[in-house]
Amino acid sequence: MIPTGQDSLHTRTTLDAGGRTYAYYSLPKAAEALGDVSRLPFSMKVLLENLLRFEDGVTVTRDDLQAMVDWQKDRKIAREIQYRPARVLMQDFTGVPAVVDLAAMRDAMKSLGGDAQKINPLVPVHLVIDHSVMVDEFGTPQAFGKNVELEYARNGERYEFLKWGSRAFNNFQVVPPGTGICHQVNLEHVSQCVWTGEDQSGETVAYPDTLVGTDSHTTMVNGLGVLGWGVGGIEAEAAMLGQPVSMLIPEVVGFRLDGQMNEGITATDLVLTVTQMLRQKGVVGRFVEFYGPGLDSMTVADRATIANMAPEYGATCGFFPLDQRTLDYLELTGRDADRIALVKAYAQAQGLWRDASAPEPVFTDTLELDMSSIEPSLAGPKRPQDRVLLTDVDDQFNGELETTYKKHNDPRVSVEGEQFDFGNGDVAIAAITSCTNTSNPSVLIGAGLLARKARAKGLQTKPWVKTSLAPGSQVVTDYLNESGLSEDLNALGFDLVGYGCTTCIGNSGPLPEPISKAITDNDLVAVSVLSGNRNFEGRVSPDCRANYLASPPLVVAFALKGTVRTDMVSEPLGTGRNGEPVFLKDIWPSNEEIRSLIDAHVHSDMFRRRYADVYHGDDRWQAISVTGGATYGWPPASTYIQNPPYFTGMTMTATPPGDIDGARALAVFGDSITTDHISPAGAIKPDSPAGRYLLENGVTRAEFNSYGARRGNHQVMMRGTFANIRIRNRMLDNVEGGFTRYAPTGETMAIYDAAMAYKHDGTPLVILAGKEYGTGSSRDWAAKGTVLLGVRTVIAESFERIHRSNLVGMGVLPLQFRDGENAESLGLKGSETFTIHGVADIQPRQDIEVQVTREDGSTLTVTARCRIDTFNELEYFRSGGILHYVLRKLAAA
Repeated sequence: MIPTGQDSLHTRTTLDAGGRTYAYYSLPKAAEALGDVSRLPFSMKVLLENLLRFEDGVTVTRDDLQAMVDWQKDRKIAREIQYRPARVLMQDFTGVPAVVDLAAMRDAMKSLGGDAQKINPLVPVHLVIDHSVMVDEFGTPQAFGKNVELEYARNGERYEFLKWGSRAFNNFQVVPPGTGICHQVNLEHVSQCVWTGEDQSGETVAYPDTLVGTDSHTTMVNGLGVLGWGVGGIEAEAAMLGQPVSMLIPEVVGFRLDGQMNEGITATDLVLTVTQMLRQKGVVGRFVEFYGPGLDSMTVADRATIANMAPEYGATCGFFPLDQRTLDYLELTGRDADRIALVKAYAQAQGLWRDASAPEPVFTDTLELDMSSIEPSLAGPKRPQDRVLLTDVDDQFNGELETTYKKHNDPRVSVEGEQFDFGNGDVAIAAITSCTNTSNPSVLIGAGLLARKARAKGLQTKPWVKTSLAPGSQVVTDYLNESGLSEDLNALGFDLVGYGCTTCIGNSGPLPEPISKAITDNDLVAVSVLSGNRNFEGRVSPDCRANYLASPPLVVAFALKGTVRTDMVSEPLGTGRNGEPVFLKDIWPSNEEIRSLIDAHVHSDMFRRRYADVYHGDDRWQAISVTGGATYGWPPASTYIQNPPYFTGMTMTATPPGDIDGARALAVFGDSITTDHISPAGAIKPDSPAGRYLLENGVTRAEFNSYGARRGNHQVMMRGTFANIRIRNRMLDNVEGGFTRYAPTGETMAIYDAAMAYKHDGTPLVILAGKEYGTGSSRDWAAKGTVLLGVRTVIAESFERIHRSNLVGMGVLPLQFRDGENAESLGLKGSETFTIHGVADIQPRQDIEVQVTREDGSTLTVTARCRIDTFNELEYFRSGGILHYVLRKLAAA
């Protein structure tokens, strides 16, 4: 149901499209009272419509609407608004803990004397299972079937739980495993550009399709003109339960695109260039909106590639307006003709339609890219914004060997039982993977054509490279099969391994044991090349210390070459069957060749067929039996699903947060600590606290699965917090991994063990960090694990948007050092104690004093900025977290 707002501006009217009449809230009518809105950025118009539709005089007021319009004067305004997205998107790694929380909230509601059924999504929720499949089997026609079989064997408990959720909760649909990546399913099927729903009077209302998602790359759908971004699972749960997303009216950076890309340049080259430019610009917490003549020839697939990597360039979203290209894509992907007619009619009526006659928006700031200047690129070896030209990869890597890894290009070592050797800079993993690139036919067809040409020349993949192809949807397989390119990719080892995130999320699976042993025993710097969006340390594989992002054709090319140590362009990839050297230019497909195959083999019938029964699943999914009703029967012996402790002992009245007295530092970190560092998604080491817990509970090493798969069990996840194998705690000298110094004894121990010892002592904890703390995935466990370890506050130089919000949502106080100050400049080593008074009375963005006592008894007062940014967030913090706030509100009703 869409609530009927008070509509004090009388903006509600109707339009006809596709033979139907729809009510809608008119921006032109609002402009009559509020002022001209024609030059508002398109993304801001979407926010304005949202406020119009939900105006109630309390959570959304006339002043909020006026502030949105007045934004055009200074193009920034510090005002909090309450935004209500139309729907929520989830994937299984973040979705399982979200459903666990909902199930726990139903139990808590009963204990508070309320109706458990009140805990129920009020907006549509789509959960796509895409993060679980691992690349165990590869390089064979049986790889897909075996990996799916292993996936179900490992994740049976989780899938039974999610299937229960799809039946227990209204408005909750699950897309079964083996279908595709959530963002591609969202782009190709779920999104409608203009959403519709019945209001309280029974009338059908049309409004912009908007969403939040529990995955940071939810931003991909902005390429389709659908406003959406990633949030933590806890914030998404609140949104689905009817709680608005509290946010400041954003600044909007305009990114003008001119010209066209030259022959042989891919969408991946474009997005890596854009990512580098925007990171250098600084767009954290801002919207980015793309405009300019370059959009005229840009496909939705290319737009989605750029929009997808908004988390990598730091923006809340990267928005592309609705235009003819949008309609072309809706038609290609089999959307209903009436819906397409509605999209065009609605967008034109609302001033949301981009064409030559539309006024150019005004922006907070702008930057510009001539797309003809783009050059072939990769990004690495450990951050997506670190773009490197294809011609410079060898020099860059060799420089990294000496500066970062403190190594020379050592001689190659023999691999036990094999006829080849292995050395620093050799490619151990080449993976075509991720939502970013496998949603784009131009680079998938390009990879297949390169494989075809390489095969014709007689080239083969180097035998030490683990190859994989994990498309974002089954449609990709259809057009690769129909064009005959699957056969060529298979011949080079790029057989289908599954439909899901695989290597990009860290589910690359184990390397062959002899290769892994050669790398580990000789401390080699092995390389992965993947068509993904993330290459953070310790993410892709524990055996690969250097990781490069590349286009799918380049992934294939590096599998053929087998190393990044030598120049990719001027030196041959290998020797052809005629004995002649084969260079990259000899097998690189032309734009015309790619376009010809796309036109012939990518068509709407594929999309209609594949999405006809998208929620049905295969025989394995259908065979999963579900027990339980409105509340879940928690299996006591499960190591996957456990009832979390967040609501234990909860009462109807919140206890205000107390002062922080004598806190100890659990860790001191540097810059760019990612949510992968804080809460890894990949392999669980047997000698880690999480590994010991699993072994003690009868789980064999072969059954460990991953941290990501076990996010429904807080016992595993709190033990895995700060357990990334590459994280460095500055309290220790030259130590990698999740360790710290326990102050009372000076002993070095696992962070989890130290946290439990501090908890036993009754000592609160603090984290000190540098710039961009919490960059990366919208991983709510990075905040959940933090609070369960007993951390009361995180003091950092700066926070990434989603993680800051998640900390507040779990009742952790985020504090920011003053500009120019940090732990190092203040001489903080982690051996001090920290005291903060006035926590219960803290206000959004106020300065607060942190009293620091050093080991020698001397004291220091540090002034920090409270990064609780809005009054809504303050209410969440004072309630102990956003879910506690919502639960009490629902119970009271």
